[in-house]
Amino acid sequence: MPSVSQIKASVLYGPHDLRVEDREIDLPAADEVQVEVKATTLCGSDLHYYNHGANGDFKVREPLSLGHEASGIVTAVGSDVTTHKIGDHVALEVGIPCSQCKNCRQGKYHLCPKMQFRSSAKSFPHFQGTLQQRINHPAIWCHKVPKSIPLEQVALIEPLAVAAHATRRAAVFPGAKVLIYGAGAVGLLCAAMAKVSGATTIAIADIAEGRIEFAVKNGFATHKYLVPMTRGQTTEDKLRIAKEGAEAVNSLILDPTDEEPVPIGQYDIVFECTGVESCVQSGIYAAAPGGRLMLVGMGNPIQTLHVGAAATREVDILGVFRYSNAYPTVIALVHQGFVDLGKIITHRFDGLEAAEQAFKLAGRAQDDDGNLVVKTVITY
Repeated sequence: MPSVSQIKASVLYGPHDLRVEDREIDLPAADEVQVEVKATTLCGSDLHYYNHGANGDFKVREPLSLGHEASGIVTAVGSDVTTHKIGDHVALEVGIPCSQCKNCRQGKYHLCPKMQFRSSAKSFPHFQGTLQQRINHPAIWCHKVPKSIPLEQVALIEPLAVAAHATRRAAVFPGAKVLIYGAGAVGLLCAAMAKVSGATTIAIADIAEGRIEFAVKNGFATHKYLVPMTRGQTTEDKLRIAKEGAEAVNSLILDPTDEEPVPIGQYDIVFECTGVESCVQSGIYAAAPGGRLMLVGMGNPIQTLHVGAAATREVDILGVFRYSNAYPTVIALVHQGFVDLGKIITHRFDGLEAAEQAFKLAGRAQDDDGNLVVKTVITY
């Protein structure tokens, strides 16, 4: 194999400006493997970069390949690598920590201040994402997976790891009552992990009826709640509406077949997967005394919350950021059939040239035929 070879890459130059261009790739370093990327599923942060040229405060300052939920096949192995061989199927854990700081040494490497994360514009030069034909990546962060798992599903190991980290921090227990705000891919995966962890009542809430119907129909949730589009003008109005929404979702009937219907009541754990202020507000009220509110969604960083409603009832509000030490667990769960990732892939695109089309669809609730859009995958 030549020391340098040519590959194709999908590259973002600015909002709605994706181009397919040629790049050069070296042989893998001693501790790396070279991976032929076979599938990338699109994430909300990818859509922010595509639509706005930025994700929050992180602005694209040079051409950037997007994509970080990815899978592939090992095509070359560095001289010091003994754990992988050519032909291995891998799930890519795309964040590379320093491995030296306090957080890394304590196993919380996802909080490493020197973390480099593919497709993120946080660091400069940017760490290029997975919408490329091949990448070199440290072998330690290329998790081998059974070849029986379709590679498009292997790409979803990354967001499933987020859900696994969230449920681990939430300490979901057998018999728990769980509420999830947001029936997008992350909300559905949090529901799946809560179910695996023993939750027996899982209610899911969203403003889109099709999404909550999908969640219940496909076994992610046991109950559904359509969030009304009511919005208040003042802080008092907003908090009143949030409390009324919480009361409504707490009033869902546990078992509609019972002769004497019993409401679910307040929830042991609430996963907030939208980042929307009104949902965070409702989540505080909907949680039971001593419960937990998990902040999984990334929305407006400055929000008005009724902290007293949490503090006086000891409702813990916990942040969730990416994941650590989760890949082996979730790979085993998928391999053993506890989580069916295939259910949430609703739209498929072939080739890097189709990336623009995929991004345009991924930001929509429905396709042109009225079919629900949950997760979009690009294979190449």
